[in-house]
This record gives sequence, C-alpha cells and structure tokens, in this order.
Amino acid sequence: MILKQLLVGQMAVFCYLIGCEATREALVIDPAGDEDYIAAEAERAGLKIKYIFNTHGHPDHACGNARMKELTGADIIMHADDDDMFNSPEGRDMFRMWGFQPSPRADLRIDKETALQVGQVKLDLIHTPGHSPGGLCLLSDGNLFTGDTLFVGSGGRTDLPGASLPMLLESIKKLISLPDETIVWPGHDYGDTPTSTIGREKRTNVYVVEFDLLED
Repeated sequence: MILKQLLVGQMAVFCYLIGCEATREALVIDPAGDEDYIAAEAERAGLKIKYIFNTHGHPDHACGNARMKELTGADIIMHADDDDMFNSPEGRDMFRMWGFQPSPRADLRIDKETALQVGQVKLDLIHTPGHSPGGLCLLSDGNLFTGDTLFVGSGGRTDLPGASLPMLLESIKKLISLPDETIVWPGHDYGDTPTSTIGREKRTNVYVVEFDLLED
C-alpha cells in the first residue's frame, strides 16, 4: 500500500492518498483544500485517483470535493446520513457561512459497514457517528484513518448540528478495541505528533481517560 499524509487547507486538515502498488489505483481521503497540489502529488507518485472519500461531510473536510472531481473524474463517497444532512438547505448554508464551496452529491452513498477495494488494497469502513451522524473511519493493514472521530490526544467536537457526545464516546470505544499497534491517522494536525497508535490513545487520550472508556 502506498500512503501519503498531506496537510492541506485553512484548518490544518490531514488529507490522505492511499494507492495500490500493483495497479496504481488510488483513493483520496478528505480533499480539504489545495486540490491541485493533491492531484500533483498523486501524479508524482504515479497514482490515478478512483475515489474521493469523506470521513464526514463537514465543510472543512468536503470543501475540495467539487474541484477534485473536476480534476480526476473520481466518484465521491460519503455516508448517506451526512450526504443528506450537508445537501439540505441548512447544510449548504453551513458551507457558505464557513466560507467553503458546497460539495456535490455523493456518487456512492454508504449506509452500512462494508469494504472498499482500491486495486488490491482493501479498506474496511467503520461507522463512527458522534461528531456528525455519518462519520466513517477506514481500516487497512493496521492503519486506521479516523477523520474527526479520534485525534491524537482528543476527539471531535460535539456542539455542531447532528453531533452527539454519547454517540461519539461509543464510536471511540469501538476504535480503541482494535489492536494496540494499530496506527492512528487523524483528520487534523491537532496533537503533539501527526500520528499515534491505539495503544497510546488508550493511555493518554483525554476522552478515553476522562470518560473511563476502558471500563466495562
């Protein structure tokens, strides 16, 4: 698997390029600005972007969908709950209020936990509501892409429309049940390092510690 972590946009968002070494097919996670740079990085690595994947539909993560689709022709993938929420009049107003371009409708709407295939790379989808109704994480070969569900040392905010602290805590509990060596690739550069592990987050993440998420 080819993996590139790119810091893009106005809000320190981590975008990811995931590619298959054999077929050179690729997926881009959360193109959140600097789309021409993302496309250039894919071309430099010899990758053809097949999918645009959103961990959730918030404007700072989905604002680059339209331009990335224009550049690559790739299909946009989003959970159905967020696709509906952020294409409602209220959702599109949120994009405009935050100063971002609204995303087109998703081409592929996820409504259950399933898997994506990018060349020979399999990515398992994990539904993690709480920060938004349609939060999704991806797991592939010991790499966990957590969007705004789990950061290095913290978790996503729950004061926005459609958010829920109890749901977020349940989602984080689901993630920390993964093996300790699982690498955490977060949705923002908010921590003291750009990556972490499930084992480290179980010991140090403020959500895990303060809410006793390791307790039965």
